[in-house]
Amino acid sequence: MDVKVLGAANEVGRSGFLVNCNGTNLLLDYGVMFGRRGSPPQYPIHVKPKDLDAVIITHAHLDHSGNVPSLFVSGNTDVYATPPTFDLSKLLINDMLKIEKNAHPFDLPELNNMMKNAKEVGFKEKITKGNATFEFRNSGHVIGGSTVLVESQGKKLFYTGDIKTNGSRMLKEMDLDIGEIDFLITESTYAKTEQKPRTESEAELIEFANEVMDRKGILFIPSFSVERSQEIACILRSANFKHKIIMDGMALKVNEIMFKHPEYLRDPKVFSEAIKSATAIREHSERKRAMEEPCVVISPAGMLVGGNAVYYLQQLSFDSNNGIALVSYQGEGTPGKKLLDTGMVSTRGKDLHVKAQVKQFQFSGHADKKELFDMIKRIKGNPKVWTVHGDSESCDLFAQEIHERFGFDTYAPAVNDEITI
Repeated sequence: MDVKVLGAANEVGRSGFLVNCNGTNLLLDYGVMFGRRGSPPQYPIHVKPKDLDAVIITHAHLDHSGNVPSLFVSGNTDVYATPPTFDLSKLLINDMLKIEKNAHPFDLPELNNMMKNAKEVGFKEKITKGNATFEFRNSGHVIGGSTVLVESQGKKLFYTGDIKTNGSRMLKEMDLDIGEIDFLITESTYAKTEQKPRTESEAELIEFANEVMDRKGILFIPSFSVERSQEIACILRSANFKHKIIMDGMALKVNEIMFKHPEYLRDPKVFSEAIKSATAIREHSERKRAMEEPCVVISPAGMLVGGNAVYYLQQLSFDSNNGIALVSYQGEGTPGKKLLDTGMVSTRGKDLHVKAQVKQFQFSGHADKKELFDMIKRIKGNPKVWTVHGDSESCDLFAQEIHERFGFDTYAPAVNDEITI
């Protein structure tokens, strides 16, 4: 078994790994990394679709799925993912193409071709392709999100994709019942960071929401459309929050996808009650009317880079009774990061000071340092390990610490690196 890094080694974005199982080629993820400050998007190394036996998508986030349509520009291949991953990938890639017109080497026809070649697979369903078998296991990261177990000629590779080992209020914990493995490719996003326990973050968010309601304000929660928006709604519902909760933007389409796949949720009843008790905003004219009383507004985009969040930010930022709760990761150069660091927002070409109270809360969908090491501790066998999908310092440090603690042969690879198992 030969493995090659196509992208996303010591960076977060454009994931891609090519696994050659004695002539059977499996592509694990094929994502996109968005350009910073006007620079173009970046992609993994190009692969010819005719050279592939299967593309395997771990989950729908664009850094893992966003470049798969490029394989359908001049050819095609079979694409495997769970049913929710296909539904969400189609939604997110479609949205990316709408926002970034002509920025990518493919468009809607290629996305449609990708969906025509979609092969839906459930967790623990073993698929045989040539000289290899593979199966998906629950990753705890997003609905339908998977890790991948590949077997060929007596060797086993385990690729984490993105993981949240403990799961969340929405999702069951990661499935690590995988037996002995020979090679591990693990994400390293928060390998340097220990996050606050989820229960503490939830309690702090509820307290902040109640404070804003007590002063008759509106709490705005800009939030990722996939998972985070729904998780926040469930947290408020579970705390018997008495005020109105508004949901807007692409989160509403994601809600519909989640209702289609209840078997992938930790507790479908909690999810259903939370979403059905919220007020869905589908027309612009409803927005102002919905905010005539104290309420919570949950709307993408999580980093305030677009979507209906921009409208709410401009409406709610300049009243000191209001609050803004940042519950998503805030990337460098984004309006959310700017708000957090400077307390300012840009509106009509001017930078203005925000009067609303701004707080950040930790709700990451990724495993932190403690969870990652708990996962490594539970791995059986004596695998070689690659640490990927983090900044270079996180990947290098994680590799070093794994080797020191567990004795595994561990390496933080670069693009184009190869290994034979």
